[in-house]
Amino acid sequence: MALSRFFAVLIMLLLSLLVIAAAGDGGYGYGPKPKVDKPYSEGKEKLLPTIMGIQGLVYCKSGPKLIPLEGAVARITCLAVDENGYEKAPFSIMSEASDKKGYFFATWSPSDELEDNWKLAECKAFLEDSPLETCKVPTDVNEGISGAPLASYRLLNHNNMNLYSVGPFFYTSQPGPNSNGY
Repeated sequence: MALSRFFAVLIMLLLSLLVIAAAGDGGYGYGPKPKVDKPYSEGKEKLLPTIMGIQGLVYCKSGPKLIPLEGAVARITCLAVDENGYEKAPFSIMSEASDKKGYFFATWSPSDELEDNWKLAECKAFLEDSPLETCKVPTDVNEGISGAPLASYRLLNHNNMNLYSVGPFFYTSQPGPNSNGY
């Protein structure tokens, strides 16, 4: 009799523990949001990049050879839209002349060109000028003529800059075959 009473009390105790455990969330699910203060940061605040950098390479394709083109210039053209989505007149900047390795670089601050309620819709890089009379015909390889979109960038925190890369672009000495649709 004492043994059956002991088992009855034990079963009641285990059942009540099971009910209590089932009622809790077991540490899963959504609980109250803990109150956490924002950390106080001393020093400089992080600023959003305000400068666009555009870099690329320009070559002269002479037969099978690629020769870095020193003095070539690229044009970067951007289109902006206002708060209603209306396109504004495109605006352009020119890169510095490319160095002896064919490397060009341009920097631009959109805040200098854009009105307060405008935003950039798209920007493209184009071949603009070759200094060599013997290698002055632009090609559309990597969209040098039709415009290479500035799509992805690398963030350079130390310069506060978004760095876009395009190309390489190519000039040649001979015009390509002229297709008249046949």
